[in-house]
Formats: sequence, structure tokens, C-alpha cells
Amino acid sequence: MEHEASAYTGNLQALLEARQLLKSELPFPDSAVEWHIQNGLIKAETPIQKTAKGLICMRCGQRDPSRFAQYPCLICQKDCVYCRSCVMMGRVSECTPLLTWTGGGSSAWPPVSMTWKGVLSAGQEKAARMIVDAIRQKEQLLVWAVCGSGKTEILFQGIEFALNKGLRVCIATPRTDVVLELAPRLQTAFKGLDIAVLYGGSPDRGKLAPLVISTTHQLLRYKKAFDVIIIDEVDAFPFSLDQKLQYAVQKARKPQSARIYLTATPSEEMKRSAENGKLRTVQILSRYHRKPLSEPVMRWCGNWKRGLDKGKLPPVIMQWLFKHKELQQPVFLFVPSIPILKSVSFLLKKAQFQAESVYADDPGRNEKVGLFREEKLDVLVTTTILERGVTVRKVQVGVLGAESAVFSESALVQIAGRAGRHPQFPWGDVCFFHFGKTKSLNAACRHIRDMNKLAKKEILVD
Repeated sequence: MEHEASAYTGNLQALLEARQLLKSELPFPDSAVEWHIQNGLIKAETPIQKTAKGLICMRCGQRDPSRFAQYPCLICQKDCVYCRSCVMMGRVSECTPLLTWTGGGSSAWPPVSMTWKGVLSAGQEKAARMIVDAIRQKEQLLVWAVCGSGKTEILFQGIEFALNKGLRVCIATPRTDVVLELAPRLQTAFKGLDIAVLYGGSPDRGKLAPLVISTTHQLLRYKKAFDVIIIDEVDAFPFSLDQKLQYAVQKARKPQSARIYLTATPSEEMKRSAENGKLRTVQILSRYHRKPLSEPVMRWCGNWKRGLDKGKLPPVIMQWLFKHKELQQPVFLFVPSIPILKSVSFLLKKAQFQAESVYADDPGRNEKVGLFREEKLDVLVTTTILERGVTVRKVQVGVLGAESAVFSESALVQIAGRAGRHPQFPWGDVCFFHFGKTKSLNAACRHIRDMNKLAKKEILVD
């Protein structure tokens, strides 16, 4: 029995090192798993634990009593408590332990050499040096950088430094689209490096590599895995509002680890921490191509909802869209909700636009975004799911119903930041179509103007 069970040791280590998985997620005989538990190579942790304040799920950190339920369990033959908060990853209940490898591991990999040969701007170079220093000191650092400033490129020196010190690195982001945008850029910058790309449905899911690019959801499977965690778009939904995802990041990092936060729109809490000196911060005020951010124009479009009910889009929007179609300039058109998205997409196709629509649960989302990048669509209608991370050559940006509550100041700033990112096309039309100005609309426009003024001063000093 010992010989048979030990034959699985290497494979079990490969799957469980720095991870928390259920036995059902392991493609090995139960007897082999049990042998490794009994011999101290695998730790079995009770996933639903009782504390003085109530229940807690040890996988996702959930404490809300309403997120726990019971079901008649065939294993323990009783009504078993399970966590509804992370059930989509496989049900964790009182009698289904979470397994972690404790038999020692290895973080050895060949020396890493960056293959990216680009040149950083002065602002980028300063931020890159501070990232290396934060990794060396195992500290926190906020990189507050405008949209299109080249946040990915400033990470390269820090990643190379960390990996050559034997430190495992994770870049985590709330959105799958951003993971898919980052992955090819990192694979080009570090050719030959083993990189895991993790998102729902990813073939790499559960993989551990020297460099991991992951949605924050996927980090729920890891425990004390990373020496460096870089959180891209730290203010973005759902990470900013979901305690479960914030718990996932804390659980996935080692106790002594560096944390790098990247965003163009830090929360008020982060701004206060930066101003009070509690959070070390570096700012990048200008885009890497040194051209200003595209400043939005606000245009009143009347009662657009009533128009949609009658099967019509506001004439001012249609004129704007036809203008960019004639110029062969693709348009991102952001809308407040999925029902509106479907109506708008239908009307645009009816008006002979090559148009598609995408939203968070759209199964064809990646393919449609790919078509848009290849300039095979006139318009891509989208919810705020694409407000961050996506770069498209020559893209123009419109928002229908910009007065809607879903379009916060930070969301509008990020949406505007989709335009003018490409170095060959550093300009772009950004139009907020509204049925009444809001505080968020005014604040977003003011934010972008102020950043451009600060960037202009910085460029003059340089």
C-alpha cells in the first residue's frame, strides 16, 4: 500500500503545493490521498469552522450567516452545513476537508531574462524603480497612473528582479478581459518563461508557475503561494466591493510579501492613506506617448429611454456613429444595463452597422472582443465590463445614458481612458450622451482636465 500510494507523491505535490483543493478536485485514488494525509504530507483542514462570532468559510472567508445553508449529506449521513458564497467552485461543507500540501516544495526555476527591449518614460522609470524597491523591502506600494500610462511595462523590471530572487509573482485583476489582455504582453516580455493564465474555464486553472496572471476569483484556490502580489485595477468592481475577493488575495499571499496596487482611479480611502503617508505612492501623470488624455464632451440626447421603447436611438447618437463609421473608426458604446444593450445592438444592426454586444456572462464575449480588435466591427456595445484594460487601435468612445447611477466618476474616467491609447493614434473622440448632468459626470470631466494640466506641467519640467 505504501509503495502504491507514494507513487502519487510527485503528482499530488504538483497539484496541492500552495493551493487549497477539495478531494473531489484530485484525480487520484482516495486511498493514496489518505496515506499522504496520515503521513503528514497533506494537511486536511475543516472548511466550515465555528467561532465565537459564528461560522466562517476557510476557503472564501465568508461570515454572513445568510450565506450558509444545510443539505442532506450522503457522506456523513446528516444535514451538513455548506457555504453558498463559493459553491460555484465546488461545494465545501463540514465533512469535505480542504487539502493543502505540507511536504515541502521547491521554487527553483532557471534564471529569468526580460526580452522586452522598449524604453520607459521618466515617470515610468521612476515607478519601475520604486516597484523593485517595494519587492526588495516586502512593502506595499500604490502606483497611481493615468489610463494609458503603460502600467504593464513598469512591472517588467520588478517581475524580473523577483523571479531571479526565487520569489513567486502573481498579477491579479478583477476582470477576465484584463487577464486576456495582459497574458500575451507578459509572454512576449518574458519569452520562454512558464506563465500560468487563470480565469473561469482556463486550461491553466489551478496551475502554479513562477509568474501567475489571474482573476481575483481564481485566487480562492491558493494559500500562502505568492511572494509578490500585484493587484491591477484595485478599485474595480467586483474586487472593490467583494470582501470574499479581498480575503482571497490576503490568503494567497505569504505573510511576508510585497503588494503592489495599480490604478488610475484610487478610492478615497487609498487617497487619504497616500496623503497621510500611510501608503507609499508613486504617480504617473502622463501617458507613455506623452499626448494628453482625451477630454470628454457632454451632449444632451433627450429622453433616450422613451425613444428606445419606440424603437429609436437619439438622432444625435446616430449622427455621431455614422460619422465614425465613414471614417472607419471603431466605436465602443457603453450602456447602463443588459436589456438596454440588447435593444441598442438590435437597432444598430437594423441600421446596417456591423455591431455586436458583450456583457459579463456573454459566452461569446472573447470572440466578439477579438473581432473588434481586428476592426471587423463598426460598434461594440458593452456594459461597464469593458471599462478597463482593453486597448483597441483608433477606437472612439461613447456612453449612452451617462447620467445613470452605474456610471460613477471612476467608471467614466476609465471608460474615457479607452480612447487615444495607441501610440499611432494618440487621440480619440469621447462623448457622454446624457438626459441630465450628474455630479459623477461633472467630476469625471474635471478629473481628466486636472490630470492633463498636471501632466503638462510635468512634461514642461522634464
